[in-house]
Amino acid sequence: MNILFLCTSNINRSRTAQELFSALDNGNIYKSAGLSKKYVSKAGTTLCTEDMLDWADKIYVFEKKQIDRIRKHTGEKNLHKISNLDIEDKYQYFQRELVLLLLQKLLRNSNVSI
Repeated sequence: MNILFLCTSNINRSRTAQELFSALDNGNIYKSAGLSKKYVSKAGTTLCTEDMLDWADKIYVFEKKQIDRIRKHTGEKNLHKISNLDIEDKYQYFQRELVLLLLQKLLRNSNVSI
């Protein structure tokens, strides 16, 4: 399964999720990206494209506003693949609390086979 993690700038939350689950689970393919062209450009990280959204079987975002942003740019076609992890943008890359939240929220999901 192709799993895509999306946050604002692809610095902390989505990158942590991608790298964590890539290391723990070789049964799926994980990618991450940011949804804000401005912040992704500043950080030199990966900007989400429509091709990435189409590639993904499952998309995880961290805030409701990210779902709204996807809907604004691509309409309804990807909404059925999106789940909101509801994790605030207050964590640093691989911060212990962020890792624990990701494990807690995603291990309940049957798509992650760790």
